[in-house]
Amino acid sequence: MPQVETTAGPIDADQLGRTLVHEHLISASESVRYQYPHLYDLEEERRRSLDALRGVKERGVDTFVDPGCMDLARDAALSRELAAEVGLQMVLCTGVYGQHYTFLPHYFQNRDEDHLADAFVHDIEHDEGIQGTGIKAAFIKCAADEPGITPDVEKVHRAAARASLRTGRPIMAHSRPASKTGLEQMRLFIDEGVDPRKVQLAHTGDTDDLDHIEALLATGAWIGLDRFGIDLFLPDDRRMPTFVELVKRGYTDRIQLGCDAVANLDWFPPELVTQMLPKWTSVHLFDDILPAAREQGVSDEQIAVMLDENPKAWLTA
Repeated sequence: MPQVETTAGPIDADQLGRTLVHEHLISASESVRYQYPHLYDLEEERRRSLDALRGVKERGVDTFVDPGCMDLARDAALSRELAAEVGLQMVLCTGVYGQHYTFLPHYFQNRDEDHLADAFVHDIEHDEGIQGTGIKAAFIKCAADEPGITPDVEKVHRAAARASLRTGRPIMAHSRPASKTGLEQMRLFIDEGVDPRKVQLAHTGDTDDLDHIEALLATGAWIGLDRFGIDLFLPDDRRMPTFVELVKRGYTDRIQLGCDAVANLDWFPPELVTQMLPKWTSVHLFDDILPAAREQGVSDEQIAVMLDENPKAWLTA
């Protein structure tokens, strides 16, 4: 039986159960947190994180996948502590988000792709694990957004591909459908020799351009319809018809679902986030989206494939 690494150690893939594949406890500015810790209320952050985890557990979630990596203030030890307190399985990653989706720190700018890949492999294979916690990364994260494939972004993708080839770990690639980055990201992965079935293109659901989505599916990658509730990128009343139509077209076994919700986001004042995105929580998927999908013909069996089977298949590809 294939195994998947969690914050409590490896488990058999069949133990993953119902899995939210793209949610965050924290997405924060690492440099600000390190230099000005007085700006953060860690107890309040802890409360919000526990509320988020308890909320999804109450709705039947067994495993919480957090693709927080470098540039998002990853904290493996805290993730392990919070997951254990709530009784959820938590899966973490290695990788680089990219500062402003554009550039790397000077350290990695002035070293090659293989050096960066070595850093990813350390998080996956070394006994020290992530940040010396002994927790091992279950997948590799990278990102391309509005600036496109800059030289540093290409370096991260090629390093992710090489680390995947060396370790067998899958890749989650943050994409931007409005810039059609997914096709270029897949070109880089395939050029490096990665099996497309190991790649999940996150945020594909930020578009209702079905032709573009089917072009991404034609590469062999998984797609993430994982930002329900983020109306800034695409409102739910446009996401839902796309979701339902993709299921009708037979893509149930290629879709992974989520909200990309962040319990603690420091990019904007919290009151502004609440005002701008009132539905943006991980439970929005269960309380609003899936009931609406059922009314439009998506079956419980299809939902089970997308939430139970597809994450397991991707993580063990």
